[in-house]
Amino acid sequence: MNVLSFDVAVIGGSLGGVQAARAACEMGLKVYLCEETDWIGGQLTSQAVPPDEHDWIEEQGATASYLRYRKMVRDYYRSLPQASPAMRGQDRFCPGNSWVSRLAHSPRLAHALLCEELRPYEEQGLLTLQRNARCVSAQVRQDKVESVTVRGGDGEEICVRASYFLDATDMGDLLPLTGTEYRVGAESRAETEEPHAPQQGDSQDQQPVTWVAALALDKERQPMERPDSYGEFSRVQIDGVPLLGWTAIGAQGLSRFAFGDGENPDKPLGLWSYRRIQYPPYYTDGRPEISLLNWPQNDYVLGSVVDNPRAAEHLRLARELTRCCAYWLWEQGYPVRLDGGETGTKDGLAKAPYIRESRRILALHTIREQEIAERLNPRPVRLRDSVGVGHYAMDLHLTTRTHTSMYQSAQRFEIPLSAMIPVRMKNLLPACKNIGATHITGGCFRLHPVEWTVGEAAGYLAAYCLRHGCAPRQVLEDRMEDFQALLAEKGFQLHWKEEK
Repeated sequence: MNVLSFDVAVIGGSLGGVQAARAACEMGLKVYLCEETDWIGGQLTSQAVPPDEHDWIEEQGATASYLRYRKMVRDYYRSLPQASPAMRGQDRFCPGNSWVSRLAHSPRLAHALLCEELRPYEEQGLLTLQRNARCVSAQVRQDKVESVTVRGGDGEEICVRASYFLDATDMGDLLPLTGTEYRVGAESRAETEEPHAPQQGDSQDQQPVTWVAALALDKERQPMERPDSYGEFSRVQIDGVPLLGWTAIGAQGLSRFAFGDGENPDKPLGLWSYRRIQYPPYYTDGRPEISLLNWPQNDYVLGSVVDNPRAAEHLRLARELTRCCAYWLWEQGYPVRLDGGETGTKDGLAKAPYIRESRRILALHTIREQEIAERLNPRPVRLRDSVGVGHYAMDLHLTTRTHTSMYQSAQRFEIPLSAMIPVRMKNLLPACKNIGATHITGGCFRLHPVEWTVGEAAGYLAAYCLRHGCAPRQVLEDRMEDFQALLAEKGFQLHWKEEK
């Protein structure tokens, strides 16, 4: 087995993983990055989820690198020869004219931009990027990860040694392999004292995964093949509500949805424009509308995928559910078709499932509901150990066992370094949605700009520790201001600015 040595090994090419690798390379470190699919970028690319953001994102609330990425996206669309005056004439526009995001755009473009971001470091020999590869085992000694074994798509294995290991997988895959203490699923109220935590905890009561697909809307309805499992899924009901239907169970009870804008007087915006990424009036070449199918109807609530022996079967069924959902729309007369042009696949489904809930490290500090709930915090709480800011509601989709959902307003929050340091492991850091949050607060720490910030901060933290010969816990205890000065220099917003 080949043995490769690096300063930092980033396991998982998620959105946070890409930023962790970039940050560490920027500091001159030799970095290894592996990704299970052939696309880096996780939820933004291979999982085909447009960036969910917040009301302040145009002015503040993210790192300089994230805001720079947003500008690159708009500059790309504005520069297209086929861009219409309707798009060219806007400074701030959403490429898909969607209502879930201010920047709904192509997963294919997102992947290309992230690759371009990493290319200089590959060319300099600082970054080794291995695609179609996943971690399969780890060697740990005296609370330190010594090496990780990675298996490539050809079955060949390599041994990766590094001073720091960053878990940037979407499900926290490195945590059980290294024996790192973690939680997953719902904690009990006794564990967290959170007002909305259940009386009984359940590690298998997790947020659902969704296997996103890209749908094009044609002028005329084209034939679509009926999935073999369509009859089965069309009969599935969740607490008496058909899974494939316009009524869905949510945090406020039953909600009635519609396909197009204006079809439902109670909800004037339909699901089609919700995650639309291509809007014909923005172009002069007559291209079709394209939207990403990530709706209540294809949230897979029939089983969990983390620490579940049946995970592979549930992932297969999640794919089938999405295919059936597309066919259900077609059967109702909507001229939709699966389109793989934006997902990089033949069948139009994303390369990987959208993972909302990860394993979460047992950290020096666990972020709980009462610390960020808006009703309990009239203004943002200023933290001594902040490494960035974020905002999103505590949003739990219908869970896999109790079918519980939640949507509670969160105050604008700061990301504590203490939630990124495991209670025991010395050289392992979270770099995705696996920080020390709870089942409830994880619902807002999973969003794109927050994951980006966590990953980027983890990369700079590893570099800082190597440069100064100290451990993450020492940074927290004795070097916090110095580390924050580095982050500020790199364009991090550490505290929320007061609203005017």
